[in-house]
Amino acid sequence: STSLDDMIDLGITDIVKLQVILFAFFFMLYIINLIGNLSIMVVTIHDPSLHTPMYYFLWNLSLLDICYSSVTVPKMLADFFSCYKVISFAGCISQIHFFHFLGSTEVMLLTAMSYDRYVAIGNPLRYSNIMNSKLSRHLALGSWMTGYFHSLLHTVITAKLPFCGPNLVNHFFCDIKPVLKLASADTSLNLKLLTRVTGTLATTTLLLTLLSYLFISKFLLKIQTAEGRKRAFSTCSAHLTVVFLLYGTAIFTYLRPSTQDSLEQDRAAAVLFTVITPALNPIIYTLRNKDMKKAMKKIVNISHF
Repeated sequence: STSLDDMIDLGITDIVKLQVILFAFFFMLYIINLIGNLSIMVVTIHDPSLHTPMYYFLWNLSLLDICYSSVTVPKMLADFFSCYKVISFAGCISQIHFFHFLGSTEVMLLTAMSYDRYVAIGNPLRYSNIMNSKLSRHLALGSWMTGYFHSLLHTVITAKLPFCGPNLVNHFFCDIKPVLKLASADTSLNLKLLTRVTGTLATTTLLLTLLSYLFISKFLLKIQTAEGRKRAFSTCSAHLTVVFLLYGTAIFTYLRPSTQDSLEQDRAAAVLFTVITPALNPIIYTLRNKDMKKAMKKIVNISHF
């Protein structure tokens, strides 16, 4: 029930010189994200030694990062060079849907990955029995489905609101809070659901992830040798880094009241988790992972040969 056909994003900045610098910086990060995550996907399929639950989840995470960035970044890059940063109302609602679908799937998947690390370190002898391919598939599929339905709820109740104008979205893409500001009706239910549902999802998954790490740290303390401890922890450190980057910005954005200042800060936080984190993930995972480096070298040597 909308009488608006188009929305206009206000973008990141009006300063032309800054736009050129930001375009170059974000374009470079987007390319790193695409190449890095595609490489992980190809290597994990190509190398039989990486056909384990941990790398199956990492394959899903790489796919998520490519899609997640692609929801907002190409449009944002094009907007740097257009006077009117127009997006259709349907496009705006789709952006909200896919942004929240892929984002909430990612937090679910990171929780599944922390459980995988807990089983690997706490119960190494029974690891392949517990984390079999059936359970890994169910955990991954469960993450995608929960993410989809969580996002569908927000998308539907946002799309049903009446929008009669103004149509200026105070952001560089359509996110729920800045779009709700434009609705010509009471949005308190939408905001309550955003804080409660998204808040519950973020808090529950974060607590479960931290719980896994609490148990992991207990097992690490039992490992006698420093070398053994270091090896066990090295498989977790990359995952922990990604968790803190993602949750820090998500909690900062969605669990605070929506004010004009907070929307400015949300824009900065959104750059972090739509552009920077997806580009960092493959770097974090490949630099801190011996198996991954070995598999990549193998592929490079084969192609070189």
